[in-house]
Amino acid sequence: MGDSGGGEAAAKGLAPEPSAPASDRIEGTASGERLVLFTDAVTAISITLLILPLVDLVPEVASAHESASKVITDHVNQIWSFVLSFAVIANIWGEHHRSFSSVARVTRPLTMWNMGWLLSVVVLPLPTEMIGAFGRDRFVAGFYYATVLATMVCRLGMLATLKSAPGLLEERGRVAGRRVEEVYADSYVNVIALVVAFAIALAVPELQYYSLLLLVLPSRMVLRRGRRTSL
Repeated sequence: MGDSGGGEAAAKGLAPEPSAPASDRIEGTASGERLVLFTDAVTAISITLLILPLVDLVPEVASAHESASKVITDHVNQIWSFVLSFAVIANIWGEHHRSFSSVARVTRPLTMWNMGWLLSVVVLPLPTEMIGAFGRDRFVAGFYYATVLATMVCRLGMLATLKSAPGLLEERGRVAGRRVEEVYADSYVNVIALVVAFAIALAVPELQYYSLLLLVLPSRMVLRRGRRTSL
């Protein structure tokens, strides 16, 4: 009974259709483009919210009948925190775009990791405002670092999902797999580096937040240089 389909196909001179590999048979997939567009929109809103507290300072200074320069000179902490978070969000969005550059379909686990990533990005304006209000406070520093760390851990989870389900990628084969492996290794190193920076920031308040500026540099360039020197 089980061979009747193959026998009929052979009798008709047709070869039986090969079954898809187990790694490529993914149930419940959806378009990756829709998730990327939604993520980009939410990230754009979050990065725009960073400037609103600074905009609100203008009428406050004007109502106090102070000079316009006071908006800048008396609120250096707020401006610093805005620039810092703008650079951080811009960098992590770029890394997210890099991770999803070849994703054609998404599954529920991948979507959940992405929603966790978005949650941390949406929360980031809150500790940013707290930096401007409380300065070098350890609780604020811990809150800020924990938010950024959550973002990077969620990205690592997304990449781990892509590693386990290569059928989600537009490109198949060794090249696509190798690319995901490289990005995953990059993300893993970044998580470890941020944990170390977190510990240093709590131990040495004078160094708070400065190590986060390293996230602006493409870490993949550092890894590539390391590979070249090892050859």
